[in-house]
Amino acid sequence: MAIPRQLPNAITIARIPLAIVFFVLLLLAGTDGSADLAMRWVAGALFVLAISTDWVDGYLARRYELVSDFGKLWDPIADKLLTGAGFLGLAILGEVPRWIVIVILVREWGITVHRLMIVHEHVVAAAWMGKIKTTVQGVALGWALLPLHVWIGMSVWTAVTLVLMIAALVLTVASGIDYIVAQVRGRRSAA
Repeated sequence: MAIPRQLPNAITIARIPLAIVFFVLLLLAGTDGSADLAMRWVAGALFVLAISTDWVDGYLARRYELVSDFGKLWDPIADKLLTGAGFLGLAILGEVPRWIVIVILVREWGITVHRLMIVHEHVVAAAWMGKIKTTVQGVALGWALLPLHVWIGMSVWTAVTLVLMIAALVLTVASGIDYIVAQVRGRRSAA
């Protein structure tokens, strides 16, 4: 079966407006007693749908040999916009400690800016640790965004959210270090 050549890239780019719509819905849903649970469910489900497309576009690109420099560059950017919107929204709503969000966002956008600065030299594809980090971030954010506390209780939901966010934080920092080490080694071997 043939698929349109640009389908993986189109799926990647679709995550960008989805991130914006998700972020607006999340903030409109509110938090605590003022929360609009229906809107929160929609925002959470939209995030889960959008983050799932990361796997779909990657699978299609590899399966049908449609991997492109465009996809290698824009896939992580679209991921950062989506996960960044999730982390930022949860921090604004006071549901995740701000210091965790700050550390994660500084690492995420620092690496992204570096990738954009060196794109004229070469495109850096995501490494295995970065892919694991993105998966854990997606799981942590999906858990935190869906109002599951309605069924399991606020204390359990909050505790699991914190554990998942710390796991995401640790992997985010570790993958950032891994990226920097790989870039330094690459420059040394090229010299």
